[in-house]
Amino acid sequence: MKSSAKNVKLASVDDLFSTEESRADEQREKVVEIPLTELHPFKNHPFKVKDDEAMMDTAESIRQYGVLVPAIARPDPNGGYELVAGHRRHHASEIAGKETMPVIVRDLEDDAATIIMVDSNLQREELLPSERAFAYKMKLEAMKRQAGRPSKENCSQVGNDFGKKSSEILAEQVGQSKNQIFRFIRLTELIPPLLDMVDEKKIALSPAYELSFLKPEEQAQLVETMDYEQATPSLSQAQRLKKFSQEGKLTEEVMLAIMSEEKKGELDRVTLTSETLRKYFPKSYTPQRMQETIIKLLEQWQRKRQQQQER
Repeated sequence: MKSSAKNVKLASVDDLFSTEESRADEQREKVVEIPLTELHPFKNHPFKVKDDEAMMDTAESIRQYGVLVPAIARPDPNGGYELVAGHRRHHASEIAGKETMPVIVRDLEDDAATIIMVDSNLQREELLPSERAFAYKMKLEAMKRQAGRPSKENCSQVGNDFGKKSSEILAEQVGQSKNQIFRFIRLTELIPPLLDMVDEKKIALSPAYELSFLKPEEQAQLVETMDYEQATPSLSQAQRLKKFSQEGKLTEEVMLAIMSEEKKGELDRVTLTSETLRKYFPKSYTPQRMQETIIKLLEQWQRKRQQQQER
């Protein structure tokens, strides 16, 4: 009878003397200090990292107290680590003159990393429409793939065992209606100059949604026309531009004709410049005092007119 000794796997010395607690500790996530130069931004990160007042405040806080909440990163196959959450803290640490920052390193697949990246930023109080648009798009595509569907498949398919669509789950998570989420995602079809105007509140969300259906070359022509006319499209104008585009009739002439229209608000508005008013008031009057005086005069005129009508 052959000996089975060669099939016996002997425990290593480390295993013999390690405790269950120590083995469990090895499995726990740890916070490690990683050089800032080894941390790379997430691919196609949709959230903007600006050197604004909030960033300067964060940098000053880090300068005094360090980074209080660790970032999350995953190993980068090309070396170093890819940041999943903590891009603003990373930049603020650079401004503060730090060389490292605390990071939790996790092995994450692309879709799981995308969802964490989006969720960690959607909690911010102020988000630009462009940030929200690309974030919703990235997370929804990741959720669909996790549910076992190709990213280009129709969103109406079931996204989980409970019969909910991925878009419905996302809507519940972010506190938006499903339609509003798709309206935001549609903004990703805008060319950068138009999307910048949406972020700058020069174009409202509703007209921007309609303009997203224009072909890229038509959008580029629209930017030139808007600059020439010094005007942005109203919802009605954007809807007509979309209609002409879908019919293949949106020529440069049609676009110019629509954008040169006077909007109803402009027709109803009377504008008096300070230069026009200045000649009717003493030089010592400030714009605010001129406004107050005009209001008083108009109120007096209105009362006098009412008295005449009552006679």
